[in-house]
Amino acid sequence: MFTNMIIGRYMPGNSWIHRLDARTKLILSVAFIFVVFFANNVAGYVVAIAFTLLSILLTGLGVGVFIRGVRPLMFLMFITTLLQLFFVQTGDVLWHWAFLTITTDGVTNSIAVFVRFMLIIMFSTILTLTTQPLAVADAMESLLQPLKKVGFPVAELALMLSIALRFVPTLMDEAESIMNAQRARGVEFNEGNIISRIKAFVPLLIPLFINAIKRAIELGDAMEARGYRGGDNRTKYRVLIWQKQDTIAVIGFIVFTVLLIATKWL
Repeated sequence: MFTNMIIGRYMPGNSWIHRLDARTKLILSVAFIFVVFFANNVAGYVVAIAFTLLSILLTGLGVGVFIRGVRPLMFLMFITTLLQLFFVQTGDVLWHWAFLTITTDGVTNSIAVFVRFMLIIMFSTILTLTTQPLAVADAMESLLQPLKKVGFPVAELALMLSIALRFVPTLMDEAESIMNAQRARGVEFNEGNIISRIKAFVPLLIPLFINAIKRAIELGDAMEARGYRGGDNRTKYRVLIWQKQDTIAVIGFIVFTVLLIATKWL
């Protein structure tokens, strides 16, 4: 289950996307979350899907890797889609039973939410799959440099981000190990109704939280023992350098944005 999730994992490679500056990928990932909402018809979604597929192909990892990684999140996307399907009451009524009603606007909105959710997850995953966690943290710190003038703790925020990204895969692996141990003791996570399944996850969450807190304490002690000091006057082993391919990537994203906005009038 958790071992199939690729969110937060880094896969080494030498593709065109891998070689982009971490700042470029971070900026475009955040921008995509806002830009994708310009899609409001079939043409817009076709453009957004095509751009996302092209970006995935440029990673050299294959579409199948992303589909398998997103599969564990299908339940969350399914719940979100159902909320849109049954709670949007405008439009022509297609089906009605008791307090449940499905309308044309509900169907349209649920499909739109599902597609946007899928595209955002896949495009954001490109960042974590092709960028080392420390590079993402350095990019965040570099982009937030202007906030230092108002006393914002940029270095500390970058440190927290790098630690979070670094230990997401570790926590997933630990969760999988705990689940296997619980299964060996007779716990079934995929049987019974929704309430029973939620209760079955309680023995998983408690040791997972305990291990996470223990790991955080050990990490803090290790950093203190090594004399870690954040903030100014720290040199970096990896220096972020803006290159020609980063400019090409930004121009390509601008072209995609223009095309997506243009589809609103089709």
